[in-house]
Amino acid sequence: MSTGRTRALRLTRWGGPPALTEAARPVPAGEEVLIEVEAAGLCRSDLHVIDAREGDLPYRLPFTLGHEVAGRVVERGPTATGPAVGERVVVYGPWGCGRCARCAAGAENYCDRRTALDADGVGTGAGLGRDGGMADLMLVPSGRLLVPVGDLAAAQAAPLSDAGLTAYHAVSSVRPALGDDPSASVVVLGVGGLGHLAVQILRATTSAQVLAVDVREEALVLADECGAHFATLLRPDTAAVLRGRTGGVGAAAVLDFVGSDSSLELAVGVLRANGELAVVGSGGGELRVRKPGVLPPGTRVSLPFWGTLPELEAVVTLARKGSLRVRVAEFPLSGAAEAIARLRSDAVRGRAVLVPD
Repeated sequence: MSTGRTRALRLTRWGGPPALTEAARPVPAGEEVLIEVEAAGLCRSDLHVIDAREGDLPYRLPFTLGHEVAGRVVERGPTATGPAVGERVVVYGPWGCGRCARCAAGAENYCDRRTALDADGVGTGAGLGRDGGMADLMLVPSGRLLVPVGDLAAAQAAPLSDAGLTAYHAVSSVRPALGDDPSASVVVLGVGGLGHLAVQILRATTSAQVLAVDVREEALVLADECGAHFATLLRPDTAAVLRGRTGGVGAAAVLDFVGSDSSLELAVGVLRANGELAVVGSGGGELRVRKPGVLPPGTRVSLPFWGTLPELEAVVTLARKGSLRVRVAEFPLSGAAEAIARLRSDAVRGRAVLVPD
């Protein structure tokens, strides 16, 4: 990497494809922190951004993609706080106003001014209207957005900031329904980039029986490797099979990492009364909420979005302890086009990660 120029994968026109371009080395000012990128995750959210048509998203072009980022601090602005130069970190991706009550509590994913930031075209996160980490270098607005990772491998650390964090936040939202009851069951729908981490987080932080569902045989193998107590393909009788595994009472919680009509139908079919349904996936499905209706009595439905800074710290701790391991497929930054193509064709097992070369 040149000290004067840096490469970045930038979205320069709506509908893509992104272009690997060269730019001047960023210089941090004020609270900003410059990190040398060691790895950047690639996920379907990036595909949604790349494929967006003009007007679909409230962002201004151009900007660098990449919201899952791990690297090393190389320079700090004169008023920067947080990790020191040389420290290895993961970047907290959702960037709020930094001043409202939720941001002050570390919940920038639910910033009270998020809508206003989008309306102003500022962008609300790394790679989401603001320059992200699919680059050699990344400028982070503040040291408050950095979490130290110690000697955790960069390709493991980067996906924790979205795939790991979002899965952890979703699990946290249903954990009260599981309690410490080893007979309670939780269903994970979709064992992909987020789902396989949710299985591990559930095993590490709850005593519940973890039941996994996917449409791919290889995903069931991954679910087994991650510690699921039971894994099955989606079939017409899957709801009955899962209810049988729960002793007929149904699951205390369902984590839907797909969000399609079929996954939501299955979720409703296996959920216990007074249970929790967390819809994480954006598969375009619709769930009609009415009373009375198809949802079991007492159902609580949530739409988890990313996670909080304290939760990211907890995810990093789990990973450093060996309780959480991301299945990754590594690609060089110069091979980003291949990585994107393979992700589109569902040829990536786990999480795709770009590594500067």
